[in-house]
Amino acid sequence: MDPWLIWLIVAAVLAVAEIVTLTAALGMLGGAALVTAVFAAAGLPLPPQFVVFTIAAAAGLLFLRPVALRRLVKPQTERFGVDALIGSTAQVLSEVTGRGGRVRIGGEEWTARAYDETLVIPPGTTVDVIEISGATALVYPRE
Repeated sequence: MDPWLIWLIVAAVLAVAEIVTLTAALGMLGGAALVTAVFAAAGLPLPPQFVVFTIAAAAGLLFLRPVALRRLVKPQTERFGVDALIGSTAQVLSEVTGRGGRVRIGGEEWTARAYDETLVIPPGTTVDVIEISGATALVYPRE
């Protein structure tokens, strides 16, 4: 069997393995095997083929893989659930102290505590949600 065909089979096996694992490393190795198959088809002897494979694999893993991973793994830009409530405004429904109270956040009624435990926030005050602890909003009055 010709060496270029063996490299082509190795490239195909690595490509299938990459599709299954999605690590971006096996894909780079498959690309290196494909590059080596081209050199092998051009008549390059076997020992230099391994050098070509090593150089192509190292280049792919060092330079292309980080770029591919940045494109695949994007940071979460939106907040969901209670994390989305942090920083929003609320209306005090019943007096909020360091021990408890009630606020309305986005149409929902929440238990609340003052972020600064020494504060007493009267009803009707607009507050900012600083933190959510369990089912309790920690709030601070707007200035």
